[in-house]
Amino acid sequence: MRVIRFMKDGVPALAAVTDENKVYPLPDPDFMALVRRADREGEGVSEAVNRNIAGASPLNVEFASLQLIVPIEAPEVWAAGVTYERSKEARNYEATGGRMDASTFYDKVYDAERPELFMKSTAARTVGPGDNVCLRSDSSWQVPEPELALVLDSGGRIVGYTAGNDMSCRDIEGENPLYLPQAKIWRQSCSIGPAIRLVETLPDPYNLTLTCRIYRDGAKVVEESASTGQLKRRLDELVGYLAKDNVLFDGTVLLTGTCIVPPNQFTLAAGDRIEIEITGIGTLVNTAIAAS
Repeated sequence: MRVIRFMKDGVPALAAVTDENKVYPLPDPDFMALVRRADREGEGVSEAVNRNIAGASPLNVEFASLQLIVPIEAPEVWAAGVTYERSKEARNYEATGGRMDASTFYDKVYDAERPELFMKSTAARTVGPGDNVCLRSDSSWQVPEPELALVLDSGGRIVGYTAGNDMSCRDIEGENPLYLPQAKIWRQSCSIGPAIRLVETLPDPYNLTLTCRIYRDGAKVVEESASTGQLKRRLDELVGYLAKDNVLFDGTVLLTGTCIVPPNQFTLAAGDRIEIEITGIGTLVNTAIAAS
């Protein structure tokens, strides 16, 4: 079971989507309101959803025709770095100018007890399915980073999963690690969606396939797939460090790192169509545009 937000008569609406893509309206104004109501009633979120749609008729619409919007207006989006070996290799390549035999601090991050966590975005900087992501004007080496994203409540409980795009400037980060915020944070540099998969309905988040496809002028120029089974760290480990002596807001999203990196000679261009697909969640589609 997935939960989406979409525009209905010009107003955001919440709905449940079955695996058969049948769409059932929900009475709650947003996803975290649904979670809080389920908590008050002493039931799981999927249980609350199933109770709401039992005996109801689905909307007489095709799922593909809905105008989807960001599934949750996350007050903060955080991200974890160097959680996959492929990510470590890419960061080393950037930091050493292509000397793959050189060791860097990214090796230490990959092996350290403490994970790398950083602020990625806010609600105002985050876009949803079908929206544009922005290319930074002072970077010449930019890529999408497809990631499994966790939706958290204020207690650090994982209540859902979605797909995330952590847009990154490889040249800025490679020039100096202290430039990480500039390599990661700018307007429309983060995308999440298209739906939230309820945690109770996804028994094994370490058995998901992520696929990234990039199209330029209608031709596919990148396609790579990987598995969350390659994740070095456990999800609860990442959440535990994020919550330590920190304030978590209801609906905080945590990106868990990327295991897909386009070829080193590739950089995004204005007009590129980015598709990030995750098993059981859906396909997040965005178009890159120039900053100007």
